[in-house]
Amino acid sequence: MFDKEGDAFAMETKKSDGTWTKGSKQSGGMKDGIWGVLFYAHLAGILAVVVLFGGGTIQEQSANQNIDYMPYVYAITGCGAFGFVLTGLSVLIMISLAEVLIKVSLIFSVMMSLVLVVIGAMAGQVLIAILNFVFFLIGLWYIYCVWDRIPFATSNLVTSLTAVKSNLGVVTVSFLITVLGFVWIIVWSMAAAGVYAEVCKDENACTEDNLPYGYLFIMLISLYWTQQVLMNIVVVTVAGVVGTWWFSPTEANSCCSSAVSGSFFRSITSSFGSICLGSLIVAIIKALKEIATEARRRGDGNQIILCIAECILGCIQGIIEYFNKWAYIYVGLYGYSYFEAGKNVSQLFHDRGWHAIITDDLVGNALFFVSIVIGLITGCAGFLFTVITDLFGDVEQAGMVLFIVGFMIGLLLSLIVMSVVQSATDTVIVCFADAPAEFQTNHPELSNRMRQTWLSFYPGCM
Repeated sequence: MFDKEGDAFAMETKKSDGTWTKGSKQSGGMKDGIWGVLFYAHLAGILAVVVLFGGGTIQEQSANQNIDYMPYVYAITGCGAFGFVLTGLSVLIMISLAEVLIKVSLIFSVMMSLVLVVIGAMAGQVLIAILNFVFFLIGLWYIYCVWDRIPFATSNLVTSLTAVKSNLGVVTVSFLITVLGFVWIIVWSMAAAGVYAEVCKDENACTEDNLPYGYLFIMLISLYWTQQVLMNIVVVTVAGVVGTWWFSPTEANSCCSSAVSGSFFRSITSSFGSICLGSLIVAIIKALKEIATEARRRGDGNQIILCIAECILGCIQGIIEYFNKWAYIYVGLYGYSYFEAGKNVSQLFHDRGWHAIITDDLVGNALFFVSIVIGLITGCAGFLFTVITDLFGDVEQAGMVLFIVGFMIGLLLSLIVMSVVQSATDTVIVCFADAPAEFQTNHPELSNRMRQTWLSFYPGCM
């Protein structure tokens, strides 16, 4: 969204009744740059730990030469290719069946509670049956409350899918980030093993009653910080791409459009510090929560206080993650710093009175449902591979193994793509609140649909 036509969508802030606080394109340069520097310093520290202490801790596992693993390699590769194609097709299918998917996902989640009621009753677990029956009733009430919001959620999902389909390169970015995530897990595991070996080389240093919580806390922050940074790079990139498609569609109408490359570049340069700052806050809270959980599990300290701390930290984590969800969209759209983005997007929704609509997660439910379905179909493809081929011979339970592996592969691939769609959907909500006129000018058909479905639920608000 940072282009030569930027003045066309630089918004002014108004305070009079009937108007709202709008975002504006920020000047170039690094935002919150010190946090990006700290993040890179932390990565350098982890690599140093791997070099100094990690190498000698990784033990090579001897392979069982009596088992031929190549059939599994072929099957897993096939499942991966099948899941990738199926996930791509799902984007096209969801555009046509968005409303059906949202309704089915709602009903499915409620019916699962009913299934658990039956299972609990048959197993003689009365408490489990009662709890799930309560959840079933709550689910029915939720469906009743949000059913008339489904048309707007549908138009929102269709709009976001259209934007993603026009810029599929953003999906490639998400897969690249996922690969980096896997690499990071390997590197971090080696560093964690090295730290453990070094700290616990004395027999009395890491006993059952003497866990080195300080080192554990530092390593958990490292793990979660990098994980959050990678995830939020995708969110900011998607926000930038959808924003460009919204305001300047000619620059965001191909797989490898300038919107994709430009948004990704900004997310790892000028906006990287803001991403690192918000991610660090979440990482610290998650690390503290894990420490409290582990201490409570081991019986270290006052159990009641630890339980309360764990609950409070969980609530704080949820609040910050929700704040980040919208703040990073403004970071990607306009290039704000982290705290400025959070303040401005919160003010936008406050001025527009849109608190209720952003609490509904109808689209998220539908996307997760699609991911489950893709995982199941891919798992069935893995099972079918063992049936139609004779590569596995007499290996027992090969079909079940490949079903599980195929399910996990399909689920992972689809979740990556659905996370892109979810970020696009959130960006559409922000843009629709912030700049409905530009949407009407550039995408009149989609705009009319969103306006009509919005006004059917909130007549007169526009």
